[in-house]
This record gives sequence, structure tokens and C-alpha cells, in this order.
Amino acid sequence: MSRLRPMVGLLGIFLAAMMAGLNNRVGTLALGDVRGALGFGLDDASWISTAYTAGEMIAMPFAAWFAITLSVRRFHLWMLGTCTVLAVALPFVQDLGLLMALRFVQGIASGTLIPILMMAALKFLPLNLRLHGLALYAMTATFAPNLAIWLAGQWTDRFFDWRWVYWQIVPLAIVSGGLVAWGLPREAIQPSRFRQANWAGMTLGIAALVLITAGLDQGVRLDWFRSPGIAVALVAGFVLLFVYLLTEWYHPAPFLKLQIIGRRNLALGCSLFVMLLVVLLSGSALPAGYLGQVQDYRASQTASIGLRVALPQLVLGSMVALLLYRKWVDARWVFSCGLALIALACFQGAGLTADWNRDQFAAAQALQAMGQPMAVVSMLFLMTSVVQPAEGPFISGTINTLRAFGSLLGGAVVGELTTVRARFHAEMLLDQAGLAGAASSPDRLAAIVGQQSQVLATADAYRALGVLALLMIPVVLRMTHIPAPGSGAPAAPPTRAPSSSTSTG
Repeated sequence: MSRLRPMVGLLGIFLAAMMAGLNNRVGTLALGDVRGALGFGLDDASWISTAYTAGEMIAMPFAAWFAITLSVRRFHLWMLGTCTVLAVALPFVQDLGLLMALRFVQGIASGTLIPILMMAALKFLPLNLRLHGLALYAMTATFAPNLAIWLAGQWTDRFFDWRWVYWQIVPLAIVSGGLVAWGLPREAIQPSRFRQANWAGMTLGIAALVLITAGLDQGVRLDWFRSPGIAVALVAGFVLLFVYLLTEWYHPAPFLKLQIIGRRNLALGCSLFVMLLVVLLSGSALPAGYLGQVQDYRASQTASIGLRVALPQLVLGSMVALLLYRKWVDARWVFSCGLALIALACFQGAGLTADWNRDQFAAAQALQAMGQPMAVVSMLFLMTSVVQPAEGPFISGTINTLRAFGSLLGGAVVGELTTVRARFHAEMLLDQAGLAGAASSPDRLAAIVGQQSQVLATADAYRALGVLALLMIPVVLRMTHIPAPGSGAPAAPPTRAPSSSTSTG
């Protein structure tokens, strides 16, 4: 029973992390229906998603510290309860400003739940099960974003009740809370840690992450540096971020221990993780965007696009973990094979035409379903294996901050790429139509050009992401080889034991 309870608690934490991922993605996908139901304008309502993302972003670097200080059980239940209560209330809010504020607070509460999953997996799971815990964490990046497409369609097209966009998390939160409350031990609060923390740095970090999130999330819509607001937000945000990281480097009890990034697998892994999150947008965002813009598909009609990637993750993540436990397997090559499959899926998708529907994406989605867990689980293994147990909270905060930033950056990069390329192709097509003396009516010509330019822009984005995936492979192979857990070889190079002031940071 003593060994069962932490496993039950970890299951509850996993369910909460999945809930958090769905809460973010479904809210973004269904924003148009929420906006229409409440009568908000397109530009104003776009800030609802930005507010939630900003809250989630600022929570991730600091979640592990608060979980240790207040106890994992207590902090997790508080954040889960806050997220759930707000989910119940949000559909009844009619004021845009209040809705944004509440969604921001919910983003903070929800943003703490995913980092706690990684920290708990490293804390509670023995070495012979730890890779399976990392596979569970990987599902927050591979399963939840793809399942969200199906869920958004259910609430807006099948049930015709947009309020479930927010209420969907309530049943899962109740189950999660019960499992965590029963499974995790009660631990005392550590008030002494409040006197040691880098509060000035945390203030700078929060301001920096809010500004960067606003700049990246709204940059495509407001045309980046042509908007004074976006320019100020990005420049000020990155300057404040540099100052915050500088304070963390020299502080005796930091929230993020930046020195550990000097280890090769972490230095390379952090860069690879951000690039991988950009590449993963090829799995759901690109085909769903194409079908919505070119074929006028609703969310429910694009559901199969996400499900083809999401459902296999329920077993493939653990299968990759089992593979990595084999002594003869090199995780770097598993990672590389995963990237190769994702690149192949991208090049398969780059052959799309205006006649493609969701069925034509089946082959590419099958490759994505296999490649994504191979890449993500292997990468997490290579990164987390070079840290000591006491450094688990630091690596959890670092990886999850990069996770939020990479997803945000990916959306901005892909959005800008498709916008710029669609504009370029539209100009080229109009020039060719003029030279050929096209006899179509102006309206029909504009519709054809708009459709074809979007098709060509999506194909360009697929090619760019496929090339990026291939370029990552040589970097992956430069990472340090880590033997399989339990193979008898040391999993991490010896490091100096952290001092007492930072060992639980």
C-alpha cells in the first residue's frame, strides 16, 4: 500500500497535466465560437488567448519551487481547485476585461500543473519505471494538442454548447483531485525558503515573460515591428529576461539553476527542444489550418486529423520507453529516427493540392504518430539523465519554460511564414493571370488566387519544417551517449553535490 499510494497520486498529477494542456488548446481552437456567443470583436477577443498563455508562461519557471515549499500535495490541490472554480464561472462572464483577467489567473493555475508532473515523475518513480513517467509527460506535447482538435469540434459542432469549452475540465479535475489527495503524503510547509528566494528576479522574470508572450502571440496579427506596441513589448521583454537570468545566475537560491545548462546534453537539448516544438506544429496545426482555410472545414470535420496522431500516443510512448531500456539501444539514434519520420511526414504533406481533404493526410499523420514519441521521449531521457536527483526541480522548471516558449514561438514562426508566403504567391499568381489575360471575373479570380496561394504557402511551411527536422539530426548525434537505465553504466557524469541552499530549489 505504501508503494501504491504515490503511484495513484502520480496518476492524478498526470490527469491534471493533460487537463491543463487541453484547457489551453481547446480554448484557443474554439475562440471564434466563444467570441461569437459573447459578441466580442475579432481583435479584442484575440487577447483572451494571449492572457491565458501569458499566465501559463509565467507559472512554469516557478511552479516546482512553490510545490516544494508548500508541499506537492497542497500546492497541486490549490492550483487544481483554482483552475476548476474558474472553469465553472468563465461562461457566465460577459465583460471582456474581466474574462481576460480570469483567464489569465486560470492560465497561472493551469500552468503549474504540467511542471509538477515532470518533477513528480522524477521524484516518485524508481529508475526502472522513470522512462515511463517521462513518456507520460511527453503525452502533454504529443497527445493533448492533437486530441484538442476533436474536443473543440464536439463542444462547438456536436453539442452546440460553447460553454463546455471551459467546463470540459471539471470532471477530470475532480477525479485528479481525489487521486492526488489520497495518494500523495501530507508534508509541512517550509517557510524558511521564502526568506531565501530571488523575489526581485522573479518580478523581473514575470514582467519579461508577459511582454514576450504578448509580443509573440500578437505579432502576426499586428505585423510585428511595424506596431510600436509589439516592438516595445519584445525589446523590453528580452532585456528584462536577460536581467532576470543574470540575477538567477548569481543568486544563492535561484528558481532556475542555469549552471546545469552547461552540461552538453542540456545545452544541446534545450535548443533542440525549442526547435522540436516548432516542428511538431506540422502534425496538427498545419493540416487543420489548411482544411479550415481552403476547404472550410469546421473543427469537428478536422477531428480525424488530430486523432490519427493522438490515439496511438496512448501506447507508443510506453513502447519507446521500453525500447530505450534495451542495453543495445542508443537514444540518440531513436531521437534521430523520430525526426526523420517527422521530416518524411512534412515532405509528404508538402505535396498537397487544393483537392486534398482530410483523407489525403492519413499517410503523413501515421508518420507523425510514430515519429513524435520517438523524438520527444528520447530527448527527455537524454536531458534528464545528466542531472542529479536533487536537481530535478531545476530541470523541471527549465524544460517546461522552454516547452511553453517553444510552442508560442512555433505558432508565431509558422503563422508569419504562411502569411508571408501566401502574400508572395498571391502576387505571383496575379502577375501570371495578368500576363495570360485571364478572363475570369474579378471576384472569381480573387477566390482562386486566395485558395491557391494558401495551398502553396502551406506546402512551403511543410517543406521548411521538414528541413528543420533534418537539420536537427546532426545536433542530436553530438549529444553524449547515455546508457540504458539499469545497464550498469553510470547514467550521468558525476557532479559536485549542490549546496544546502539550492538543493531543493
